[in-house]
Amino acid sequence: MTTASSPQGAPASPTSLGMPALPAPDYPADVRARLEADAKEVIARYPGPRSALLPLLHLVQAEDGHVTRTGIRFCAELLDLTTAEVTAVSTFYSMYRRKAGGDYQVGVCTNTLCAVMGGDAIFEELQEHLGVANGGTTEDGAVTLEHIECNAACDFAPVVMVNWEFFDNQTPESARQLVDDLRAGRPVAPTRGAPLCTFQETARILAGFPDERPGATAATGGAGPASLIGLRLAKGEAAPGRGAGADHVVSPRAGEGGRPEEGTAGEPPAGHPGEQAPAGHPSSHDAPQETSASDEAHPSPTTAPDEGAPPRGDDTAGPTAEEGE
Repeated sequence: MTTASSPQGAPASPTSLGMPALPAPDYPADVRARLEADAKEVIARYPGPRSALLPLLHLVQAEDGHVTRTGIRFCAELLDLTTAEVTAVSTFYSMYRRKAGGDYQVGVCTNTLCAVMGGDAIFEELQEHLGVANGGTTEDGAVTLEHIECNAACDFAPVVMVNWEFFDNQTPESARQLVDDLRAGRPVAPTRGAPLCTFQETARILAGFPDERPGATAATGGAGPASLIGLRLAKGEAAPGRGAGADHVVSPRAGEGGRPEEGTAGEPPAGHPGEQAPAGHPSSHDAPQETSASDEAHPSPTTAPDEGAPPRGDDTAGPTAEEGE
């Protein structure tokens, strides 16, 4: 203990220099035995034990609701790591809680598209309605609110996730009703994906253990049509939104070595022989670009040297000479 003086000379309140934190307590014997059995099952899936750190952090989070000092000690001992190494990983990833939270983690996407579609308004509404700030938990311990960067579901914007399950096309009103239902214990069904479960139950699933609820595994949900257009075109499937021309197939890109895929020789990238690219939508595959190599009105020194200039041996490559050289 030491005492500091204020600038006016009056003694300040004592300031503790602090003591090193004591080692974290261990789990009770029965809990430790149960977690060890689960952890050994997880570790056996990997060629090296330390590769199991991420799922083990989910495992201890499923036990405690967040990553505690005891959970960090447990992971370190089983994987032959230091607690500093485990702490560094657990504080790097946002899916690991650093403090106790609610049964339902409500994440509002505030990344660009969701934000302009209403995500910012939803987040502001929920903060005011629940009386919590970002990362805060309601007094009843039911809901923890956070803003997140992207849910990878832009075609359903604005999107809210509850324990990583999707609630698509939300509004401030629907989001407010959602959290009210969660706090009241009323049934809530995600837009797509598995039925909702608590945060700790979700953490155990993320640790790699099966979801044993009836019908949960069969429930599924994928990306929307807008997200899948690029994949369909890359696979040469029918392009959407063509009405009577829905059977139109976009030619896949060239195969290995730059050669066309089998059956597409001589066929323009648009898909039908003789078809031209749509006006105003050129690409490197179907229209020349106005570059120095192709635009005669804007030649570059490497393609059109000044008349009378001395030859440089190769007028098609290499930088121009610096002044004085």
